[in-house]
Amino acid sequence: MDGWVGAWTGGRRAVHVGNVADFNAQFLDERTDPAQRERRLRQAHHYAGMATCYSPEPAALVLPAEVERDWIGWLARELAWGPVDLHSGVAPGETVARALERRPALAERLTRGGEPVLVWGRTAAQGEGPELATVRRYESKAAAHELFTALAPDHPGVRVPRQEHADGPRRAARRLTIRAARGLTTVVKSPHGVGGYGTVVAAPQEVFAAGGARALLRRLVREEVLPPGGALLLEEFVDGGPAGSDRLRDLTFDAVIGDDGRVHPVGTGEMAVDGTRYQGVTVGPGVVPPGVAATAERFGLAVGERLAAAGHRGWFDVDFVTDRDRRPAPTEVNLRLTGPAVAFVLRQRLDEVRGPGHLVRTLDAMPLGARLSQEALYAHLDRLRPRCARLGATVLPLIVTAGHEPEPTVGLALAAHSVEVLDAAEALVGAAHHALGRMFEALR
Repeated sequence: MDGWVGAWTGGRRAVHVGNVADFNAQFLDERTDPAQRERRLRQAHHYAGMATCYSPEPAALVLPAEVERDWIGWLARELAWGPVDLHSGVAPGETVARALERRPALAERLTRGGEPVLVWGRTAAQGEGPELATVRRYESKAAAHELFTALAPDHPGVRVPRQEHADGPRRAARRLTIRAARGLTTVVKSPHGVGGYGTVVAAPQEVFAAGGARALLRRLVREEVLPPGGALLLEEFVDGGPAGSDRLRDLTFDAVIGDDGRVHPVGTGEMAVDGTRYQGVTVGPGVVPPGVAATAERFGLAVGERLAAAGHRGWFDVDFVTDRDRRPAPTEVNLRLTGPAVAFVLRQRLDEVRGPGHLVRTLDAMPLGARLSQEALYAHLDRLRPRCARLGATVLPLIVTAGHEPEPTVGLALAAHSVEVLDAAEALVGAAHHALGRMFEALR
């Protein structure tokens, strides 16, 4: 099979291992307190529900949190999967690698059939070597910026934001104060972070309202927005202009590097970002204007060639923001799967089994109006399924284990043939989630 699917799985069914927490743990600051580590482990285990759709068709799934088989049946019916060997609840309070060390029979079973084994991201559990070294290097937002700067002269349509390094919080506070006094908004970044953690936009008025840059940075550490201590990056804020319905702000370009080092483009998508927190993505025909998409793809392929030469194999993406002229400005590289990767995989599978032209929108953490067990959540979404179908949208459950958290959420994908239908289905589902709270209040 040609193209990115062939490079990714060889066109075969695959074993999907939800090692999100394992990957993230590589980059946690050693000064992170145990309580925050535990919260981040739990959050990552919820997000590992995305492992259901690492590839177009799973042969087996390894999920750290307990997942009812009915959810897999739902996806299997919609996506025309064969039987799936499900192993969930394998690592409730630890990383997946540690759990599999204690279950050698399961680890052996996963490789027995010869299917490709896909993980969220490479860790030492898959072996040391140039691939892991490349991941550890370029997951750094500082190293990624150096790469962007080196490539920029050959890509005049791309704007690379200026970035400076501060070797500790004191120097970061001094530089942030100077920038705020000049009226400049600054993106403050930890060298490593995922999903918006470790990144914050600091406008001058926010710096002054907090009582100064040092006070602001201390507060952001307390609120677990930034990691404790260590180096910080101060990056130019790229002004995208006033918010509006036609505003194209946050983009991703995704690709796969095959075993032979060739880079295979997957596509571009428009991400939904709240502040700096990733919320989801929309992918499919016409979502990103052709000119912007082509510019982002050319630059992303050049990044991929450098990553391949350094030893990376597998999935990667480049994230961009756009300026007032819609020029893409690269902000980071992810040498792993991401939320958008799942949307691209779902679009590929739906086009394959139902015909071309699908758009897919993932909504990674939709708030629920009440805490629900998986059984109750299933019943709730099952009631929404025919209502969305009448609009022309398909509902695909992805993250189903966070419904009983203190702030309950669910992660979904919606598929349709137009953005308008996606918007309508998202509004319908969001209203139904919100109404759960009123329903439970009525029962008191």
